[in-house]
Amino acid sequence: MKLALLFFVRPGELRKARWQQFDLPAAQWRFPAECMKARVQHLVPLSRQALELLLKLRTISGDSEYVFPSLRDPARSLHGAVLSGALRSPGFDSTEVTPHGFRATACALLNELGWRSEAIERQMAHGVSDSVRRHYNYAQHLPERRVMMQAWADYLDELRTSRSGSTDEAGSRQRCARRTPKAPRLTAKKTHKQLR
Repeated sequence: MKLALLFFVRPGELRKARWQQFDLPAAQWRFPAECMKARVQHLVPLSRQALELLLKLRTISGDSEYVFPSLRDPARSLHGAVLSGALRSPGFDSTEVTPHGFRATACALLNELGWRSEAIERQMAHGVSDSVRRHYNYAQHLPERRVMMQAWADYLDELRTSRSGSTDEAGSRQRCARRTPKAPRLTAKKTHKQLR
């Protein structure tokens, strides 16, 4: 469930994630077009917290191609009901919380925290109406999205910590809020490695 909150991808995309889609040294998850709802390639920048969780999961999933293999058949991904069931076990009703609801929560909070809607929508993999542009914009706003995803992960950490009384929620929101007026520009001299 932690990765569902960190990534805010569609539940089916998360449970069908394959290790070959992850470039852990580059800290990104690359979805091939055939795995996406809109049939367009998508990139998810990985926060430090997501990388830590993925490294732990790698030891658990063993030789399976799936990040979340089925316990009965490691050659298959988890069943769709597993994520919903994971929310029911602590007592959440399906009218209160759903795995897909993490997307709406992240979108609303990131907008509220001042992140640019273009970067949020791109991170959500929401479609572009222009059929040519939509096939080439998977990396659009990527430097800003990298910063946003790390800030989001830090915000979630601080919210969890604030539940134990050690930090305040307003301070967490302020630290996650967008700090710069625009994303860094890519130039011929700046590579994506320099932006990390």
